[in-house]
Amino acid sequence: MRTPDGGPPARDRLLASRWGRAGAALLAGALPALAFPAPGLWWFAYVALVPWLLLIRGAGTTRRAALDGWIGGIGFVIAVHHWLMPSLHVFIVLLAALLGLLWIPWGLLVFRLLGGAPSAWRAVAAVIIVPSGWLMIELVRSWEGLGGPWGLLGASQWEVSPALRVASVGGVWLVSLLVLAVNTGTALLIAVPAARRTAGVALVVCALSVTAMWAWAPRPESTGTVRIAVVQPGVIEGPGSVARRLDRGEELTRSLEGRGVDLVVWGESSIGAGAWQDPETARRLAELSRRVGADLLVNVDARQTNGRGRSGIFKSAVLVGPDGPTGDRYDKMRLVPFGEYVPARALLGWVTSVGRAAGEDRLRGDRQVVMTLPDGARGLRVGPLVCFESAFPDMSRRLVRDGAQVLVAQSATSTFQDSWAPAQHASLGALRAAENGRPVVHATLTGVSAAYGPRGERLGRPLGTDASAAEVFDVPVARRTTLYGRLGDWPVYGAMGAMAVLCAAVGVRALRKPAPGPPGPPAHTAHGSPERPGH
Repeated sequence: MRTPDGGPPARDRLLASRWGRAGAALLAGALPALAFPAPGLWWFAYVALVPWLLLIRGAGTTRRAALDGWIGGIGFVIAVHHWLMPSLHVFIVLLAALLGLLWIPWGLLVFRLLGGAPSAWRAVAAVIIVPSGWLMIELVRSWEGLGGPWGLLGASQWEVSPALRVASVGGVWLVSLLVLAVNTGTALLIAVPAARRTAGVALVVCALSVTAMWAWAPRPESTGTVRIAVVQPGVIEGPGSVARRLDRGEELTRSLEGRGVDLVVWGESSIGAGAWQDPETARRLAELSRRVGADLLVNVDARQTNGRGRSGIFKSAVLVGPDGPTGDRYDKMRLVPFGEYVPARALLGWVTSVGRAAGEDRLRGDRQVVMTLPDGARGLRVGPLVCFESAFPDMSRRLVRDGAQVLVAQSATSTFQDSWAPAQHASLGALRAAENGRPVVHATLTGVSAAYGPRGERLGRPLGTDASAAEVFDVPVARRTTLYGRLGDWPVYGAMGAMAVLCAAVGVRALRKPAPGPPGPPAHTAHGSPERPGH
């Protein structure tokens, strides 16, 4: 279709422009961020990738498809992690450009499978391979050194009950695969008339799969409830903030007296260096435990010596009872790049001068810990996680396999208080709960603090970022292991298998392709000149 003056439509002119197409790819890659909190348009995730898929499909050349994949990946990374800008400043653009490289092979896959006029078999392959390729990207960038598994597409479905049932079968990975399969099928419906029947069948299969998992996947069985209180002091900064934070936490904890709580949880870094090194702090915490009638799980961000004699700054979950610290302690194992340590500090230490990167590296713990509460709390076994460790599916699964009945995540997102980060972080608890069939309590210094039942359902009233309060949650304890708990990351291995089959098929096809024969002799004209025929 052409405009009245005979020229191509404005859309075609825009995409024909190098900068116009780059802008379109950047925007298309950023769209999925709207499915996550705080916008929370979870339904949008099922079509958010369609513009990007269609853009790559019409790239025309493999080079252009690779660029569309890379630039779209940059848009995705910046949009999902935009709240890091106060800490990283311009460095986030470099980080996005590096991580965006992961989407180049995916762009080539999309172009190869969706480009042109795909046959029915190629359409079927696209619905399997395109999601598998995306899952490989999620797997690679889930490495802690690349920022961890933040913004996995399946995590956008944290409040959708059928999706949480899917997570109990195959974790957040299986949810991502299904979301990508729906996007791919929708793109085929829109752009490839000959493949619409195949795409429709694929979408029906996705719907039937979710229905089957909803109906037949094992469900957690309740074995009673425990009362867990979350203490959120609120935003406390400026001179004397460590002491004021402790005072406010103590005040809120006293308000829990007589409410029959089994455990009181404070947020990450609730006790700073000065307070922890003062013997009076242990006495005050022990007195609080006696007064409330429950142990306190606090979090210490201070220079300490661990059980193996290593000294340095640790972030530690510490259990405190009526007689003081019980000896149960978990040191955070997975640290936030730049926020808690600077990778290759000798090379990248300059980042501390342009953002809020860590001035001194924190030290890592070397093992996960399950803590057992005293008999008064019915011997409840608690698995602590610190900060963005709740984003890692394997850590929660390991704690549950080690016997944890409740997962407790201690966090502090006050640096990003007015961004989407607090809501996104809290939402991860729903995924971890559904994956493992165990409740999750997410306690923060400044919000959002929340609790989730063993099916991922929200419990009680969450504490928002404007709250300075204590909240008690009646947390159902459950038994039975989910399929994900038993089988682990099987969707990842399935995606790897699909990619291996694709690579093998391409290799076999290349081997079967006949080699070009030797060139024949040049044709001569009547005058004997191959260069100038007819002369």
